[in-house]
Amino acid sequence: MTNANEMTIAAARDALRKGDLSAVDLTMSCLTAMDAGDGLGAFVHKTPEIALEQARAADARIKAGDAPAMCGIPLGIKDLFCTKDVPSQAGSNILAGFRPQYESTVTSRLFDAGAVMLGKLNMDEFAMGSSNESSCYGPAVNPWRVDDRELTPGGSSGGSAAAVAGDLCIAATGTDTGGSIRQPAAFCGIVGIKPTYGRVSRWGIIAYASSLDQAGPMTKSVRDAAIMLGAMAGHDPKDSTSADIPVPDFEAALTGDIRGKKIGIPKEYRLPGLRPEIERIWDQGAEMLRDAGAEIVEVSLPHSKYALPTYYIIAPAEASSNLARYDGVRYGHRAKLAAGDGITEMYEKTRAEGFGAEVQRRVMIGTYVLSAGFYDAYYNRARRVRALIKRDFEQAFAAGVDAILAPATPTPAFGLGEMQTANPVEMYLNDVFTVTLNLAGLPGISVPVGLDPEGLPLGLQLIGRPWEEGALLNHAHVLEQAAGFVAKPRKWW
Repeated sequence: MTNANEMTIAAARDALRKGDLSAVDLTMSCLTAMDAGDGLGAFVHKTPEIALEQARAADARIKAGDAPAMCGIPLGIKDLFCTKDVPSQAGSNILAGFRPQYESTVTSRLFDAGAVMLGKLNMDEFAMGSSNESSCYGPAVNPWRVDDRELTPGGSSGGSAAAVAGDLCIAATGTDTGGSIRQPAAFCGIVGIKPTYGRVSRWGIIAYASSLDQAGPMTKSVRDAAIMLGAMAGHDPKDSTSADIPVPDFEAALTGDIRGKKIGIPKEYRLPGLRPEIERIWDQGAEMLRDAGAEIVEVSLPHSKYALPTYYIIAPAEASSNLARYDGVRYGHRAKLAAGDGITEMYEKTRAEGFGAEVQRRVMIGTYVLSAGFYDAYYNRARRVRALIKRDFEQAFAAGVDAILAPATPTPAFGLGEMQTANPVEMYLNDVFTVTLNLAGLPGISVPVGLDPEGLPLGLQLIGRPWEEGALLNHAHVLEQAAGFVAKPRKWW
């Protein structure tokens, strides 16, 4: 089948089961597209031998009638997931040469379901970034282009978004600490869901901020997101934060019926200077859901204005603790030492060489806010504000709101290098609509709904009740159907 790499998970699953397509042929189509897509900088470690071996095994399972929904589906795996005997660097030089001898729970589950790994995907170093420009591999590039500029695919899951939007793979894994699934999905015109904190195991995923990190699928449709999330989710005894809650059939929840549901519009998200095109698609999205039978109500999330500073205290503080393990002793990069250098010099030189500027910046911020004299003034205060942000959402849901609709990003994709200014806060502002969910542990999904006047994709974000990803996916499915977004980037790479 020609252009099989352009298929959705659902379409590929059906074709594989009918015998219209083999997993090997589907994988070969994606491998060809992956090699032709080097200009996007999305794949950083290719694994064609593993992919073909897994594809052959998937064909055998399908032939035997033992075919889960993900069986034979070629995926890209974000470089943050540990994959056995395959480089897993988290986009950082400090993990150069690291090949784990174990498999992350998420990739284990996907492979047990018959999924195929094409390779590892580009990302911001240790998932710290909103543009994929802090990667040791260099930036990934957005497949969408409206002029001569190369645009960011977003971050930190920029390689995942670029690979899915460019049809280099059928779907990809991503992680979301402050918007790193939803923002790249919006920039690249695809779907990305961040599940409830604890729905998907974090074991074997290289940690950034442990109370915020959550893995999820990045796909070409909401139905695909439902299928893939079902394979990824579930309790894991190896992750103490993993919730022992049954995983429902997310695809079966896509009824398309949201009549009588109440959708909240947070008034605090109507920021001064919000771009007209963002305001326009937000209003259009609300109208689409109203036309589908939902009731649109205004809600208040008064502590949202404190979300960014709260996030940029808590996340770096946890990063400072998590990244202390990278010392040049046990694995990864170790600096060459001069005569007379001791262990302190080894730590200093290794980290100076191995960590990029953004990671160094966040580690220093985190170390500062955790230090004696500042712990109460910054970190403990941020934790209290985090509790207030969570309470705002709880009160909105207690008042009968079923989901909340908001923009996913304050802008469409911007040019690579355009936000690399002397003031990193300008880049941090890209997370203004997304970090609240991570602080509150809630599920959220980004759905492409239209194009800006230049022709770049714009996404809307739906925020759901905790553990109700099925209902959230159904709301997103209705929005997706109403928006009818079918635009694809023109191939230039």
